[in-house]
Amino acid sequence: MQQPRSDARLLAFADPDTLRGAARTLSLPLHLLAPDQLARRPGELCLHEIRQPVASRFGVADPRNAAAVIDALHAGAGACLSGALDGIVTGPVHKAVVNAGGIPYTGTTELLAQQAGCEVVMMLANDIVRVALVTTHLPLRAVADALTAEALERSLRIVVAAMRRDFEIAHPRIAVLGLNPHAGEDGHLGREELDTMIPVLERLRAQGMQLIGPLPADTAFLPGKLAGFDAVLAMYHDQGLPVLKYSGFERAVNITLGLPYPRVAVDHGTALDLAGRGLADPSSLFEAVRQCAAMAARRQRPPPLP
Repeated sequence: MQQPRSDARLLAFADPDTLRGAARTLSLPLHLLAPDQLARRPGELCLHEIRQPVASRFGVADPRNAAAVIDALHAGAGACLSGALDGIVTGPVHKAVVNAGGIPYTGTTELLAQQAGCEVVMMLANDIVRVALVTTHLPLRAVADALTAEALERSLRIVVAAMRRDFEIAHPRIAVLGLNPHAGEDGHLGREELDTMIPVLERLRAQGMQLIGPLPADTAFLPGKLAGFDAVLAMYHDQGLPVLKYSGFERAVNITLGLPYPRVAVDHGTALDLAGRGLADPSSLFEAVRQCAAMAARRQRPPPLP
């Protein structure tokens, strides 16, 4: 795939030997510059060096490099928190390998939220739909207990604020999915909608939020209905993300809502079986860069009036 042109100034946090080795293998031009230099030609990339103790091998993630991975994430996010950078784009991280390296790690979203000291919501988006999540990487049997009134209200407030700030939608319409089949069927298929969700939605509607639901998840994603929503709030990971990935996996990105800076990630895993073979599709990475730059530009403008 041809490397796209970007108006954003890019700074990579990575090991230079790893980048050079990948470029040689894939026959791509690469000239690394100092962080304060200006990339002017295709193949030039500014680099903040994060040295790995062990040389990388394609398709093999080494736990001895786990600390370098986490250091790169902390360094990039720290530069955003200090105001040196406007946003961060992150690639996939192999959770099991990082943990095997002796570093407790559940995901980059959680790591960045802890570093910034704020509460966040994970949202995945493509050209067709935006799907935010109340709960993320939980076993299914734990979801109902995690779906508290506080968690739902917190998620909705973060999503609405982000729609206004990062997407310039003054009056966002949020579709809220029910937890149970048929959104509980008036309590016959579960009472979470009646006891937890509806009271929260009614209270927030009274404060001016445009919230639709709880909706049955099996019909909420019909094209005719999606046209009336700016985002969908799903109660758990696999309730909303399969639809998004089916509708446009290659162009999907992972956005962390609630951080004091834009963070966008690719919507795929490490795919170690494709590493170094020139077969991986970089579309999600390109889209993540584009989205992050657009969000950073919007944050420079006054927010729309609510």
